[in-house]
Amino acid sequence: MSGERGTTMADAVLRGPLTDALRRVRRHSGVPLAFGGVVEDAANLRLKHFVGTTVGALDGVAVDVGHGLGGKVIALNRPIVVDDYLKTPRITHRYNQIIAAEGLRAMAAAPVIVDRSPIAVLYGALHTTDPIGDRTLQVLATEARAVEQQVVAARAVVEHDGRTPEVSALRDRLAGAYAQLRLVARELDDAELADQLQRISDSLLDGARSTEQPTVSLTAREVDVLASVALGHSNARIAETLGVTAMTVKGYVKDAMRKLDASTRLEAVVRARAVGILP
Repeated sequence: MSGERGTTMADAVLRGPLTDALRRVRRHSGVPLAFGGVVEDAANLRLKHFVGTTVGALDGVAVDVGHGLGGKVIALNRPIVVDDYLKTPRITHRYNQIIAAEGLRAMAAAPVIVDRSPIAVLYGALHTTDPIGDRTLQVLATEARAVEQQVVAARAVVEHDGRTPEVSALRDRLAGAYAQLRLVARELDDAELADQLQRISDSLLDGARSTEQPTVSLTAREVDVLASVALGHSNARIAETLGVTAMTVKGYVKDAMRKLDASTRLEAVVRARAVGILP
């Protein structure tokens, strides 16, 4: 049930967003293991993304729709919590031996849904039968929505410029590095080092500018916000990262959209990339 397998288009689009989401799930909920799988076809969910303590028993496991926790989540298209995976009557127990090998008990899972169909599942698991709190379920649901936004945004970019999912996934990682470099540069007290980081982030835009598009001038803060929007982040999350209010972020997004003549956040990102403001 495990081993090397070819990378599917879904894998290419989801790999980065899923791993990032799982890191946040573990950090914000405190679960010792966060993991996820991609729906490969209408029949199964392949587990292949892990953040936290694992013995590897789950790696590569194909979960059939309707069975186990993830399979039921896919079948019902909604989050589910079980206080003891090995004994709960809410799910089938086809995978008990694997779950026992991992030493997992209480568990929650939430689907990532695009176009009304599940494309992935995020899990948070404990090694005890302590009840999974509302906080953990909320974190899972929030991160599932964030992944959905990133997938939709990546797909729109593919449709807009004809890039393959693999190239779009690479662009997402580049966009993430660009956003992080800008934020770190702003927080440094060392002006010389901050300037050096700024030059590095600017170098990521080399070759991105298009002579066919008019030049658009955004403020540094508008670029910071738009760089986070490109990663599928919500206004609340951007506000937390930048240390401002969600209303302030909303204002920056609105101003950037106006300057870029965009009617949606996604359109603003696409146009910003077209004129070389974002990588």
